Amino acid sequence: MTDKEFFKVTSLGTLLELIRTFPCVNDEVLPLDQCAGRILSRDIASRIDLPEFKRATMDGYAVQARSTFGASESMPALLTIVGAVEMGEVPMVSVKTGEAVRIATGGMLPDGADSVVMVEHAQALDEHTLEIFKSAAPLQHVIEIGDDFRRGEQILLKGSRIRPQEMGVLAALGETHVPVYRQPVVAIISSGDEIVPIEQTPGLSQLRDVNAHTLTGLIGLSGGVPLYLGIVRDNIDDLHSLCKNAVAQADMVLISGGSSVGSRDFTMDVIKVLPDAEILVHGVSISPGKPTILARSKQKGIWGLPGQVASAMVVFQVMVRPMLEAIGGLSEDHLGAAHEVSAVLSRNLASVQGREDYVRVKLVHRANQVCAEPILGKSGLIHTMVKADGLIRIDMNSEGLDKGTPVRVILF
Repeated sequence: MTDKEFFKVTSLGTLLELIRTFPCVNDEVLPLDQCAGRILSRDIASRIDLPEFKRATMDGYAVQARSTFGASESMPALLTIVGAVEMGEVPMVSVKTGEAVRIATGGMLPDGADSVVMVEHAQALDEHTLEIFKSAAPLQHVIEIGDDFRRGEQILLKGSRIRPQEMGVLAALGETHVPVYRQPVVAIISSGDEIVPIEQTPGLSQLRDVNAHTLTGLIGLSGGVPLYLGIVRDNIDDLHSLCKNAVAQADMVLISGGSSVGSRDFTMDVIKVLPDAEILVHGVSISPGKPTILARSKQKGIWGLPGQVASAMVVFQVMVRPMLEAIGGLSEDHLGAAHEVSAVLSRNLASVQGREDYVRVKLVHRANQVCAEPILGKSGLIHTMVKADGLIRIDMNSEGLDKGTPVRVILF
């Protein structure tokens, strides 16, 4: 492949469309308490009305609202206390006009009552007589049957992420086990004669395997399960063997350092001879990360990522994470939705037309607004990622952005 062929780049938009062609992983059923952060694999409808009974939202007195109309500090309404409702019990008394029943927050409203007077707005004169100092409206401080969800109502959608609040809803519905997508397994292969394990002291011209550990963290935070397969030297047979094993074991494969045009880079040749292999992208019109590879083998994605750590992390954030979330079952409506915030640019930024630039930024608060402060540096310097909170995108048709421009920050 010539350099000209290599740099026949694909737009980022086209690449993101390609990742939608990869199938989702299969699903599994898990106990509810293991479902935080997982993706629902089917819609969930309510099997009951929630709540299943009228209940009070305040400590006070259950009444008929009309019994309190016109009540005030100077002319309180007088009601007869006819009983009390304890938490967790079904009321054995009903409420008629001019009557009241003591009730606690969460207690079941007795028959006849349609409102709750807060304890702060009432005073018991004796065991049976109650003064009300403020009018109550019908359904005041009352949750009705089905106010949360009605029987048969669709409440959670396939492809949505289960947060603690969704776990609460599922618990309220009595769903002890939940269908979720399996977490995709992502194999990591580090390639290059210069790479050594992190516990080893590098010699001259050698580097510790930093990318494997940054990618491990990124995969875990993106809902995947990292599978580190180790370091492979620049040997085509060794790389082929490891890639073949990776495709067999994982749902996606990341080859770190496998997208350069160096004479000893065998990644393309290895991918081509994998089972059912297809090269989809070899070069993307972004910076950093232009030489990124995306291929397919047995319907599984294979990425060739830049060897420079900051570039590899940017490529993961912009391209790999959306694919990992997509094959993990996250619906298109939710992809990337929780990963961006608004800010304004703190300084002018130049750019080159014909490519999308992703610039590392730090978020700072200035003059009652959130500012994105660019952190400039070479792609091989990891300190630029340590200092950054996220990335901003400069469009390929833009020559740059002016200070004060509103931007969207893709959070790490």
